[in-house]
Amino acid sequence: MKKRIFIVVVLLAVLAAGIVGFDRFRGRMIADFFANRQIPPVTAPVYEVKPLDWTPVVSAIGTVDALNGVELTVEAAGIIKDLNFAANDAVKKDTLLVRLDDAVQEADLEAQRTQARLDQQALERTRELQGRGIRSGVSLDEAEAQAETSKAQVAKLQAVLETKRVYAPFDGTIGIPRVDAGSYVAPGTTIATLQDLETLYVDFKVPEQQLGLLSIGQAVRVRAEEDATALKGRITGIDPKIDSATRLGPVRAEVAAGDSAGNGNSAKPLIPGQFVQVEVQLAMQTGVLAVPQTAVVTSLYGDHVFVVRAADDDADKLVARQAFVTVGRRSGEMVEIVKGLKAGDRVVIAGQNRLSNGTPVKPDNSVAPLDAGADSE
Repeated sequence: MKKRIFIVVVLLAVLAAGIVGFDRFRGRMIADFFANRQIPPVTAPVYEVKPLDWTPVVSAIGTVDALNGVELTVEAAGIIKDLNFAANDAVKKDTLLVRLDDAVQEADLEAQRTQARLDQQALERTRELQGRGIRSGVSLDEAEAQAETSKAQVAKLQAVLETKRVYAPFDGTIGIPRVDAGSYVAPGTTIATLQDLETLYVDFKVPEQQLGLLSIGQAVRVRAEEDATALKGRITGIDPKIDSATRLGPVRAEVAAGDSAGNGNSAKPLIPGQFVQVEVQLAMQTGVLAVPQTAVVTSLYGDHVFVVRAADDDADKLVARQAFVTVGRRSGEMVEIVKGLKAGDRVVIAGQNRLSNGTPVKPDNSVAPLDAGADSE
């Protein structure tokens, strides 16, 4: 019995020693594998940093409005007799657009014109008789007063008659009629909108820090969509007061509507009330270092990029090194680098989530997301 127990103990000891030895052997082999393993390089597009001609811009969001645009309304109450326009008609200034029932006003005006002619004739006879010494000066004064009163009444009734009519105040494009012939309208009823679409203006606001960069006559570019052709314009007004609540300064730019202005616009024309993107072009600068915006990674520790450099232990091996940068202005797809890079550095512009400090990199610009990155080795 004791012999059997001894044999079992020996077998268990041998088994335990084998397990411990195998575990140590496995750990040593794993450590040797990772110590000698060559990490495959990560394929990534790169961009070579070089001095650029930089045209900085001030970007903002604006609203389009017509240089001349009104909501046409009626001044008097009545029934619409004539509606002389259709939606989107091009109308000229002083065109009669709407006429209310004005039969009573026309009759009153014609009666007063007849009375004015009679009073004028009476005045002429009074003057003739006074010249003969038959009438007194008082009679002449009364006749002149009556004639002037009748003339004023004619002007008054003519003005009352005009309240029954709506004329185009300027050349423009008229909108959808909001009333119909035969319908009754009250004073102030809107009949349609009239917009001069040849010249538009855009109202936008910029931060107070950038307001000093703007001036009257400065060039602007306006587009309704990101990929639309930009319309050219110029700043025509800068508000002298900054909104104390938002710290924004109102600015107005005048923009030509389309191809008729010769600005090469091939996109859809702008429409009053439309939301647009505005860029104010500032003076060009040279020697500015900039990279594609996709190269910059933002984290809690700051903005950084991955620079492709030769490894410390192998000059033929390229690795990614993290470099913290200070970014400046943005223009289109590019962002200015104020500090952290120098001319000639190559930065990764895509796939940074696969990189860490020291990761081997294989530059390949065939997968570059931007033209700028694809053109640079």
